[in-house]
Amino acid sequence: MPTPPALPTAPPAGPPKPPPGYHGAVTEFKRRLIEATLFQLGGNRTRTARALGLQRTYLLRLIREFGVNVPHRESLPRRVPPAPEDVDTRRPGARQ
Repeated sequence: MPTPPALPTAPPAGPPKPPPGYHGAVTEFKRRLIEATLFQLGGNRTRTARALGLQRTYLLRLIREFGVNVPHRESLPRRVPPAPEDVDTRRPGARQ
């Protein structure tokens, strides 16, 4: 009895592999630059676009196109609030 034809399988999930050569290197550089800037700015896409001199919508398109890993809020280090004794509760301009 003949075996049934194999069903086509989906390509593995993940960012698309950049083409080799100059354009591939440029694409990989852009992807890494966007990832690093996003991480530095806590995943804030608006501030990242401003820092890179891009329109926010264009940055979002590049993130999708390059398969950029966007850091999520819960995975980012949180700022520790100042201790109550470190906060100055006096009115501005008040004399001691």
